[in-house]
Amino acid sequence: MTLDRMINAMAGTFILISLSLGAAASPIFHNANWLWFTAFVGANLLQSSFTGFCPAAMIFKKLGAKPGVAFD
Repeated sequence: MTLDRMINAMAGTFILISLSLGAAASPIFHNANWLWFTAFVGANLLQSSFTGFCPAAMIFKKLGAKPGVAFD
């Protein structure tokens, strides 16, 4: 799995989990404040598209992820 796919998978997972925990209609609803985490992940994705700085990418690189195009 390439670095791009790892970041997309992690962000998607975090968004789905935090929406499940923060949306009142969810069967695993915990608290509406989880929606702030969803907003943080989305804002981080947006800023990284403009600046190229992504903390998750740095962590995955240190763990040995191979850089590459997401759709080889």
